[in-house]
Amino acid sequence: MPVAASAIYFLNLRGDVLINRLYRDDVGGNMVDAFRTHIMQTKELGTCPVRQIGGCSFFYMRISNVYIVIVVSSNANVACAFKFVVEAVALFKSYFGGAFDEDAIRNNFVLIYELLDEIMDFGYPQNLSPEILKLYITQEGVRSPFSSKPSDKPVPNATLQVTGAVGWRREGLVYKKNEVFLDIVESVNLLMSSKGSVLRCDVTGKILMKCFLSGMPDLKLGLNDKIGLEKESQLKSRPAKSGKTIELDDVTFHQCVNLTRFNSEKTVSFVPPDGEFELMKYRITEGVNLPFRVLPTIKELGRTHMEVNVKVKSVFGAKMFALGVVIKIPVPKQTAKTSFQVTSGRAKYNASIDCIVWKIRKFPGQTEPTMSAEVELISTMTERKPWTRPPIQMEFQVPMFTASGLRVRFLKVWEKSGYNTVEWVRYITKAGSYEIRC
Repeated sequence: MPVAASAIYFLNLRGDVLINRLYRDDVGGNMVDAFRTHIMQTKELGTCPVRQIGGCSFFYMRISNVYIVIVVSSNANVACAFKFVVEAVALFKSYFGGAFDEDAIRNNFVLIYELLDEIMDFGYPQNLSPEILKLYITQEGVRSPFSSKPSDKPVPNATLQVTGAVGWRREGLVYKKNEVFLDIVESVNLLMSSKGSVLRCDVTGKILMKCFLSGMPDLKLGLNDKIGLEKESQLKSRPAKSGKTIELDDVTFHQCVNLTRFNSEKTVSFVPPDGEFELMKYRITEGVNLPFRVLPTIKELGRTHMEVNVKVKSVFGAKMFALGVVIKIPVPKQTAKTSFQVTSGRAKYNASIDCIVWKIRKFPGQTEPTMSAEVELISTMTERKPWTRPPIQMEFQVPMFTASGLRVRFLKVWEKSGYNTVEWVRYITKAGSYEIRC
């Protein structure tokens, strides 16, 4: 595994070193001089956050009036290094009361050195959870007079939290009403030809949860994914139920998910963090249900006149509806005047983006509203360049609809006290890059 850092430096805007920590001996202690000379003094700080100088790589990020610089001399995991910086800053802010700047570092350098020793070992990031580290690094930072007061939370069992598998959840949580909220949010990315054929299509989705559960509950989530249903039928020695199944690609989970159980049973089992978190992300490339079909017709009548006709068909069920639908139809820069006729919503010409913007506040399913426009162009004596016809773009949000077809089959909550739980499930599909060529 590539290392994330050989050394880390905290510099002010003048380039003075506030704090530094060497984790490996493959870089010299004066490497920050190369950063100061070749990057800070040459005014190249905003060009690229990754630079190579003299056989070493420099990753840097500015937070407030402080530059955080990571130095490595070998192959490094850049994404891990930047993730470490972001998590470390969040950790420092939790100790300093929400402030992280030059004054906060100077006032808390002893605490920062202690934290730097804990959160990275020989160039490899360790536990950066503020809740866990505060269990055994109990020193309080010097807080800014403008910072928020620390919350008085009950202190959990430090040994269980640090060494156990549930460091993301503290013990002793009690709620009067135990509820679980689950949202499946998907973004549709589409590139369609003017004749209606799909050139590129995929769906990126995430499952968001908000848990208000007492104790240490164990949750089990079942989806209609193909692999999970096949594995369930094998374990129960019975044929799989009929119905639509989907294949999930590029799945990533929150750290609370039991990966061993997922690999063996193909079910998502986890002890959830308290509050809101992202359970998993996924991608779908096959069998995508497009919520809208757009059929554009653009005719250029001579040099000064155009006719634009756009039909948008909602493919989802008649009982559902889309909200905040916006269709942006491009027109040439030489547009002088436009007139519209729409069967639903409102349309207007926006000269700043060279588009006719057609908005429909509430778009019912199984309907086909149309927009017709006449565009007059400015006449010029010189020869104009041919119009490139940029694609039509759409924005929308469809509640209770998933373009992938993903569905929650069950959500089970088990806790030793046996309390009752209320589960809420919601589906939302949004437009990612939804484009239709003219």
